[in-house]
Amino acid sequence: MMRLRLPHFDLSNRVVYDYGDIKKPSSEDSRERKGLEQFDFSPLPRVNWRSFGMGVLVSMGGFIFGYDTGQISGFLAMPDFLNRFGQRHADGTPYFSNVRSGLIVAMLSIGTLIGALVASPIADLIGRKYSIIVWCGIFCVGNIVMISASEHWYQMMMGRWVAGLGVGALSLLVPIYQAETGPRHIRGALISTYQLFITLGIFLAACFNYATDRHQRNSAASWRIVMGLGFVWPFILAVGILFFPETPRYAYRHGRKEEAKQTMVKIYGAPENHYSIHSELQEIEAKLAAENKQGGLMDEWWKMFNAPRMAHRILLGMTLQMFQQLTGANYFFYYGTVIFESTGIKNSFVTQMILNGINFGTTFYGLYIVEHYGRRKSLIAGSIWMFICFMIFASVGHFALDRQTPSNTPKAGRAMIVFAAFFIFGFATTWGPMIWTIAGELYPGRYRSKGMALSTASNWLWNFLLAFFTPFITGDIDFRYGYVFAACNVVAGLIVFFFVIEGQNRTLEEIDTMYIEKVPPWKSQQWVPPPPEEIAAIRARAGTAEDPELGKAADDGEVQAAPSPTNGYTNGHEKVDI
Repeated sequence: MMRLRLPHFDLSNRVVYDYGDIKKPSSEDSRERKGLEQFDFSPLPRVNWRSFGMGVLVSMGGFIFGYDTGQISGFLAMPDFLNRFGQRHADGTPYFSNVRSGLIVAMLSIGTLIGALVASPIADLIGRKYSIIVWCGIFCVGNIVMISASEHWYQMMMGRWVAGLGVGALSLLVPIYQAETGPRHIRGALISTYQLFITLGIFLAACFNYATDRHQRNSAASWRIVMGLGFVWPFILAVGILFFPETPRYAYRHGRKEEAKQTMVKIYGAPENHYSIHSELQEIEAKLAAENKQGGLMDEWWKMFNAPRMAHRILLGMTLQMFQQLTGANYFFYYGTVIFESTGIKNSFVTQMILNGINFGTTFYGLYIVEHYGRRKSLIAGSIWMFICFMIFASVGHFALDRQTPSNTPKAGRAMIVFAAFFIFGFATTWGPMIWTIAGELYPGRYRSKGMALSTASNWLWNFLLAFFTPFITGDIDFRYGYVFAACNVVAGLIVFFFVIEGQNRTLEEIDTMYIEKVPPWKSQQWVPPPPEEIAAIRARAGTAEDPELGKAADDGEVQAAPSPTNGYTNGHEKVDI
């Protein structure tokens, strides 16, 4: 059986898949050629309105997280918020202790960690679509608790915890929905749109904080207006998702094969008899043949950790999400307003708004490079860039800035803002969006929600640790904290080089097979997979998601390996010309 090769792009708004010689007549395989006549091989739209709308709407889950992150940074510097929820010096002056500010900021992350873990079994039970609606409602409950707080700081803290449950669940569900639904040629960009909307949420929250601080500075409206607008985004997502289908891979696993096919037809913008639809459905069927033979919940978790290469992938996913936090981006997003006050900037709200605008605007470029330069090269380049920026930022802050009287060293303060902006450019185009893309691609369908739950929980755990301990650390070592993040960026780049497989232009099933076959990551871009039936046999032998009968047939030699082109890297398959 002939297989679908990697796509290439023309200069129009169409994507052309290279089907090799499968349409060329041949007397040796005339029966197979005759069967292929029923398929359409025409170019596909690169993006259609359905795939675009899906990417924008579902990514609203990222907007909810970004908006909540951006607003709390400004609240800590608002006089009314400080008077209501802060502590008092002996002379009556309000202030936030490191513990209280850390708890108010970081309690969201504890909620998100729990939400990400709990959302996985719920998503497997009721589906991705309706899970999104449920968690939007839970976020709104948390927002009600926060906006109704008047003087008790712990009410604000617990409201952020409840809201965090919704944010954490959505941070799991949005990449899953986009990974399981998006066409392969734009899947990376679709998942990265989640990060784009995080940056948009952070930016708009900074704008609203600036406006309300300027016009309602000494009123509760300065923070309640911003918080009240937070109800709009989950409402849009919860209502909008009703007009979109369940993911095709979830529908297929639950026996709704025609529904899955029709969803793919609409998202791809292809006719029902298009070969790309046929080929991908074959791969899904081969990968999910044993879904009905799964054991109980605990049995599935046990199988996941013991399946070949799954522990490796789970650890890799959790490590990548950890290092996304350790790049140092949230150092600016959570405490940016306070940081830039310490450099002598008179209106730190404006500075934060500008930096968040850079974060949002440059993420668009990240959507481009994820599909044109690949994941590995972009992440490694981003690590190097962010390392340089933090080295300069920390050195200027520690050695050149007068931290007691920052106005004495205005050039140092401006230099720090410039390199903070350069850093955010590097993060927004690489590690910000692409880690979510890799997380959505890393696990096989059978274990995707569970694997992503663990990796996302790792992100939120480290989010909490950084949010809570940053005030203490900066109080002890000032801007030398940047050296810690610089070192983490070096380690992160090395991890990508040695462990992350390139997923550009691959189906989820092909990426799964690469990990099983232990394809060296630095050679993964040249690897070309075998046909779907051989992929199924490989996966069956690994024992993670395939039909056991198929695995037995593979062991008995009844499943024959089909030749596939390899571009110089054979990976155990015969190298042939087709």
